[in-house]
Amino acid sequence: MALILPRSYHKIPSVEKNHISWIEPELAERQDIRPLRIGILNIMPLGKQYEFNLLHPLGLSPLQIEPIWIRLKSHSYKTWDLSHLNNLYVDWETAMHPSPLDGLIITGAPVEHMNFEDVKYWNELVNLIDEARYKCASTLGLCWAGFALAYLAGVNKNNFRNKLFGVYSMRSLVPGHPLMGTQDDEFLCPQSRYAGLSDLEMEEAQRQGRLRLLAYGEKVGYTIFETPDQRQLMHLGHPEYNVSRLKSEMERDKARGDVPPPENFNCDNAITSWRSHRNLLFQQWLWFCYQRVSLSL
Repeated sequence: MALILPRSYHKIPSVEKNHISWIEPELAERQDIRPLRIGILNIMPLGKQYEFNLLHPLGLSPLQIEPIWIRLKSHSYKTWDLSHLNNLYVDWETAMHPSPLDGLIITGAPVEHMNFEDVKYWNELVNLIDEARYKCASTLGLCWAGFALAYLAGVNKNNFRNKLFGVYSMRSLVPGHPLMGTQDDEFLCPQSRYAGLSDLEMEEAQRQGRLRLLAYGEKVGYTIFETPDQRQLMHLGHPEYNVSRLKSEMERDKARGDVPPPENFNCDNAITSWRSHRNLLFQQWLWFCYQRVSLSL
């Protein structure tokens, strides 16, 4: 189908260049097709530049997708284009009306070194997550948001001395799983983080029925997991990243002088070795949201 986007949206050229169908909101209304309303709580640095990383896999869906960009009232957005933020993003209450979102994506954030309760917008985020768990079909937490959801399930992160940065192998743990069953037995995914989760604590959380473990990598640990009710899916990596985003992080880190180049990624001959994982993950997640919403209608 198509993404529903305003004609003024700054990434329309990228959308068209990648052969992603899109329509304006007015045409979508005339078509009288109920779109899947996907909220995107974007708390990445330079968030305007990051947006297409999510629009690309969402736009490949056979479903009609209406992205709803969400902002936090208690976040300062210091590295953002504020006019873009004010023109496109809405608060949580606005996003949930006149009808609740069908699914919610929460991005990573550069606050891994902080205790969760010390993050300025933590209380607002927790309230939002709690409401989404009962009103949205599923919440997908990426990187730091995945850590935040794990913390709310009782597993705290361990901070690293050195950044885990590069493209790493993982293996799927649950054959036939509705979200992961379409993945290859082994697949690749970018990681860009200063924290991880204890294997032992994750396995104990599964034994106690707090989490279900879905994917594991020797260097990255348990990276994809969900709550048993499947209302929350956590991915500590960055499956949504494109090559440009990975290279820009490399250049930023190089300028700081504190991070080695990304592992298993040739910057001079960069290829997207994780494309299948990215596309399958988002397509299956959207289909999962659609099925749950359809059953509730």
